Amino acid sequence: MKTRILKLLKTSIRPVVQKHWIGDFLFAIPRVICGLLLTTSFGSDKFGLPWSSTANLGFFEVATWFPKDVAEYGGIFAFAPVFFAWMGAFSEAVGGLFLMLGLKTRIASFLIMCTMLVAIFLQKWDQGLWSMLPAMGFLWVTMYTLYLGSGRFGIDYLISKKLIK
Repeated sequence: MKTRILKLLKTSIRPVVQKHWIGDFLFAIPRVICGLLLTTSFGSDKFGLPWSSTANLGFFEVATWFPKDVAEYGGIFAFAPVFFAWMGAFSEAVGGLFLMLGLKTRIASFLIMCTMLVAIFLQKWDQGLWSMLPAMGFLWVTMYTLYLGSGRFGIDYLISKKLIK
């Protein structure tokens, strides 16, 4: 059982490394920028972290207005708006930080992808394409990081090198 878990951990962390370092560098630029934007701009106004832009938010606390917005999506979101608001804010704020650092890149990418799909189809759809572009941009970047991982320029690469030895 322990070896299965270790094998799963290794495969989920090990990034796809490009033939030349410049390829990894070029893939890292949008990953780092999107992660930085998610954690400092999009996630920080909804979620309590040390750099949050919303005043009086406790650590890992969701802004009071966000569950109300989530409940308006209807369906399962109306059934548990606080949970889904917390998950969405967490994926943007903490997932963005992890994406930027290249730490648990595939897990963070999956969470961000789910959040961006909800944002596109349930929040921004009626507001037109221009309104959907930020969420679509984050979705596109996380699609390739879900496959490639962090590349050579991320913490996952360093961890995977230690695990292989």
